[in-house]
Amino acid sequence: MIKLHPTQAQLVEFAEGTLSPAMSLVVAAHCDMCQHCQEKLEVINTQLAESSLVYDVSEQELPGGYSEMLSRITSLPASHIDVPAQQHGIIELDGKTFKLPRALHRYVSKTGNWSHLVGKLWQAPVDLGDMGRANFIYMEKGGRVPEHTHKGNEITLVLDGEFSDGISHYDTGDFMIMTEDHVHAPESNASEGCLVFSIVDQPLHFTSGLARLLNPFSQLFF
Repeated sequence: MIKLHPTQAQLVEFAEGTLSPAMSLVVAAHCDMCQHCQEKLEVINTQLAESSLVYDVSEQELPGGYSEMLSRITSLPASHIDVPAQQHGIIELDGKTFKLPRALHRYVSKTGNWSHLVGKLWQAPVDLGDMGRANFIYMEKGGRVPEHTHKGNEITLVLDGEFSDGISHYDTGDFMIMTEDHVHAPESNASEGCLVFSIVDQPLHFTSGLARLLNPFSQLFF
């Protein structure tokens, strides 16, 4: 069951289009998986639409050609404005297949090869352009990311399976943000392991044991 969701303020900013591109991507993917947040967004969008009707803008006040363009857009069937899923939104690892939420379908073709990291961890980089550094990270049962904190922000969405990190327990669909105020060590003991999608804007900083030796190279991991 999904327990961790974007805040009400984040959902409002998402609906308004004022949320950062990276955050918007993960919020959109979460909402694809979460009926609760879909319903909240419907209410927010209705409220925003109603508030916009307060302004009585006549057709003569619209920029030239705008009215015609708006008419064409609103008359299109919904199927004409949907973004087609690429490769059915599926990624694969070692015989396992994972169906991605619709917001991530376009990034299937921008996902690099899987690489084996320490222990039972696998990583595939995702090219987000200017939005930041992203990875699909898969933890096999018993897989563990060494204890670390963050120089910036880490936005993570659990796509499949579950894991714990010493702060909380996370299940499929859970949305979370980690900052420099958090120290954690993600680990999955689920039989199916755990797949997450994670965006970071600064390298991790490992905080314990031999993992601290990786800090000069942390930009190469996660």
